Amino acid sequence: MKLWQGRFQKGTSSITEDFNSSIAVDQRMYREDILGSIAHARMLGECGIIPKEDSVLIINGLVSILEDADKGLLEFTVEAEDIHMNVETILIERIGEAGKRLHTGRSRNDQVALDFRMYMKKGTKEVEDMVLDLLKVILDLSSEHRDTIMAGYTHLQKAQPVTLGHHLMAYFQMFSRDLTRFIDSEKRMDHMPLGSGALAGTTYPIDRHMVAAELGFGSLTENSMDGVSDRDFALEFLGASSILMMHLSRFCEEIIIWNSNEFGYVEMDDAFSTGSSIMPQKKNPDIAELVRGKTGRVYGDLVALLTIMKGLPLAYNKDMQEDKETTFDALDTVKACLAAFTPMLSTATFNKDRMMEKLRGGFLNATDAADYLVMQGVPFRSAHEIIGRMVNYCIINGKALDDLSADEFNSFSEKFGEDILEFIKMVNCLQRRKTYGGPSAAAMDTAIHNAGAFISSIEALKA
Repeated sequence: MKLWQGRFQKGTSSITEDFNSSIAVDQRMYREDILGSIAHARMLGECGIIPKEDSVLIINGLVSILEDADKGLLEFTVEAEDIHMNVETILIERIGEAGKRLHTGRSRNDQVALDFRMYMKKGTKEVEDMVLDLLKVILDLSSEHRDTIMAGYTHLQKAQPVTLGHHLMAYFQMFSRDLTRFIDSEKRMDHMPLGSGALAGTTYPIDRHMVAAELGFGSLTENSMDGVSDRDFALEFLGASSILMMHLSRFCEEIIIWNSNEFGYVEMDDAFSTGSSIMPQKKNPDIAELVRGKTGRVYGDLVALLTIMKGLPLAYNKDMQEDKETTFDALDTVKACLAAFTPMLSTATFNKDRMMEKLRGGFLNATDAADYLVMQGVPFRSAHEIIGRMVNYCIINGKALDDLSADEFNSFSEKFGEDILEFIKMVNCLQRRKTYGGPSAAAMDTAIHNAGAFISSIEALKA
């Protein structure tokens, strides 16, 4: 017998029960559902809406259900449709008539909105902690490789000299923004919807503030129709997750490229690599490739929920039952990717000698050669044209700028002095880039200090 069966003359078909049921997805919210019900039952008793003794019976019954669920002793059924009806059905079986009073003053519409918000608040905090761990790994590696010179690229072509530390700190900035996005999204999760009823609130004299305080919510939803139908908090989580996954995917793409024989910049630890079933020499960066692949999955979760929500009138509609499967999938995927990516990165070995070797070719110091002429009074656009002709000369003659003689330099411009070769040495090119946010040692010291301060501020915020 369904808890809502009174309106109907016959039972639902097994097809309807299977299609309508969400217990396979939402049973993971059993703890949030029970804790929400405990707070609701306590409030009902304190406000005199149900007898105090029934409130106590309900709370004790719910505590026993929670204990059994934590031990894995409960079996939730499709017949009871969802986690809310499963818990209520078990409660009535255990304590009898008093259990039927639990649902006074609430609807499954505001109940599921509550459970979903509670679950995602917890899940978001877990993601934040994992991103914070990743930031610490990146900061440690950036500090270690503060002076490891490597080629910086644009269009996947060598451009200018940077350091590995500076390159890694670019990802620190990306993931720090991701972290603040998740933290900021919590503010909009932190509104308690219970008390919205089905859509129009309730006629019972409930105390929403009491329930919110017990459940750790900072504020209440302001409109009952919005309270039951808002899923912005899930969309915002999916949006932040999609951007995070995009950053992870970009990082993975570079690791995969750097891991190739053609680059040889990084060696992945055996514990985070796999082999080939046919080629015995292979050592594949499968973790990085899988993270890159799973990014599309999280994008799909975001697009799925946006599509579900885009045409729904107020207030609750059954379409919204699909919200949790997509959001939970993204949450699980993001956590799995971070759990694999962070130790993969922390155990990787970077080949400094290979990076130094690859500095040759590509004319990474060409811009600095142009800057030299500018310092001698040559307009930048003219200097750019002179160095462009020199690069073309070098390509034809199989040389680098560093290989040219004083006479060759002077044949292009009399402004070149004897100090030009010292000026365009890679290390000197690098160390002159002292602008805030640049790759020089001085700029990197500032960046590393600021990154450490950022981590400390987040840890203090979350303490």
